[in-house]
Amino acid sequence: MNKPMTITPPHSGHDGRWTLTLDGAELPPASLIGGKAWSVARMLSLGLPVPPAFVITTEACRAYLASGAMPAGLEDQIRDGIRDLEARTGHAFGGPGVPLLVSVRSGAPISMPGMMDTILNLGISDETEAHLAQATGDAGFARDTHRRFYDLYASIVCKAVGAEFDADAGSADWDAVLQAATGQTMPETVEERLFAAVRAVFESWNARRARRYRQHHGIPDDLGTAVTIQAMVFGNLDANSGTGVLFSRNPLTGAREPYGEYLPRAQGEDVVSGKFTPEPLSRMAEHEPQAHADLLRAAEVLERENGDVQDIEFTVQHGKLYLLQTRAAKRAPDAAVQIAADMVADGTITPQKALSRVSAAQVRSLLAPRLTRAPGPETEVLAQGEGASPGVGRGIAVTDADEAEQRAAQGEEVVLVRAITSPEDVHGMIVARAVVTETGGSTSHAAVVGRALGLPSVVGCGAGVVDALKGREITVEGSMGKVFAGLLDVSTPDERSDPRLAQLTEWARAASPLRVLRPDEVPAGSDVQDLSHVEGGEDPQQIGRVLQGVRAAQGGAIGSDEGVRAAMDQGLEFIVCTPVLPALLAAVHYAAEQAGQMTDTQPAVD
Repeated sequence: MNKPMTITPPHSGHDGRWTLTLDGAELPPASLIGGKAWSVARMLSLGLPVPPAFVITTEACRAYLASGAMPAGLEDQIRDGIRDLEARTGHAFGGPGVPLLVSVRSGAPISMPGMMDTILNLGISDETEAHLAQATGDAGFARDTHRRFYDLYASIVCKAVGAEFDADAGSADWDAVLQAATGQTMPETVEERLFAAVRAVFESWNARRARRYRQHHGIPDDLGTAVTIQAMVFGNLDANSGTGVLFSRNPLTGAREPYGEYLPRAQGEDVVSGKFTPEPLSRMAEHEPQAHADLLRAAEVLERENGDVQDIEFTVQHGKLYLLQTRAAKRAPDAAVQIAADMVADGTITPQKALSRVSAAQVRSLLAPRLTRAPGPETEVLAQGEGASPGVGRGIAVTDADEAEQRAAQGEEVVLVRAITSPEDVHGMIVARAVVTETGGSTSHAAVVGRALGLPSVVGCGAGVVDALKGREITVEGSMGKVFAGLLDVSTPDERSDPRLAQLTEWARAASPLRVLRPDEVPAGSDVQDLSHVEGGEDPQQIGRVLQGVRAAQGGAIGSDEGVRAAMDQGLEFIVCTPVLPALLAAVHYAAEQAGQMTDTQPAVD
């Protein structure tokens, strides 16, 4: 788990303003308006096509969660915000003509993708459905929009589970379904529905999944979420409409080419829900060439202005492009390295910024031993559990730590297989190529120590695995969580043979406050403590104590993030490990954290 990040509150007091108009004239801090609203304001400031919006601040959320009630004045300010949207769009909320419908979206200061809630099409009712049908000439579209609203409102506000709203039915039938599933009724007015939706989004900050996500990523619990209220555009309007996601570069490989998906005649929830299979962007280029060209130009602007690869959500309504959100794109390890190197070469970012965008964990993943070829259907899977530490290790399955140590000393490759590991098994883990356990999860001893040692580990494989594997030649794939029969071919990447990693290593050596040496770089006569022979040297929780009074160290958990932090805290002159780049990056990031800087490898703005 990451160390909790510190976010400075935007104000020491409160001036009574709970909402802000988003028009691009100013960029309030994301800590106040959330990442989603910040990206809307940023895109508007660049003159890009974005539906009008206003935002309810994180301060309002914190006040609501503290008291359990809307803070004084908020409801009136929401009404004012809706009137402003009406003026900017020319449509009425709940009124005649083409109605104004809005989306109600969460937006935390720190990215928590998929953890909180969004409601679309709010403002639809029997009356506005009729207006929408008349204005568009498409009663089926209006009915579908109404049903979609019921579906999201029931799930998010009323907490309905498994409620299904028949597309061929109407609001009376849907009301009956809602009543049966939750005992609740739909509020009569669109304003009441809007206030209920805002409360539900506030409350989603403390949803179980959101709390667990924050705990895992070290995000403070007291930030709160903003709520962005934005005029709807309709990707499900007609054959010339659709929705999609574009990455300004390939997030898997880092290639300098647009990457994304498009789903014709759909809304954004259709894409993220997984209920429908999107098509490649080439489909959009064929059917909506102007919108596609506008999208690529916008992606270039956003990447240049924000200095990072962008993840852009967009909608096309009747052939016109609208941008809904942009953020720094999450990327696979190989892409993170490639993009960082390319952007320095382009002059877009500095080497220091490049180091902040590549994590030690990503490089460890790239440098972990891997199967030379993907296992085929003929490859027997002997056991499967939770992949607790990545990489591949192979050898004879040994079920006793003493035996593992003895056989390893004789030159054999061994895999330690235990019902569960404990500190008494550490000497066997240190010499093993991998670890397998019958019980335990991602926080068990085997998982924690395995990660600290860089040891491929699969835990929780089930009862009987020890007896089933004992004495067999096996291959353990720590990312997949699988144990294969036989000694499969394995290759281990070398950081020095990859020009990108070699360049990152050069930059990291210059930036790191801690010297990290390979074994062949250690000065002759140096006093280096080998933690592999010190009790607790493999344990991230004890390594700080173990390093007290030590000048230099190798072995054990010294190359882990915890080992690097402890070495810096204890003022070691240098550490020795292979590979060196992950430890160097851990040192650079820890120094930035101590200086109060947020590295780009931490969760970014949502």
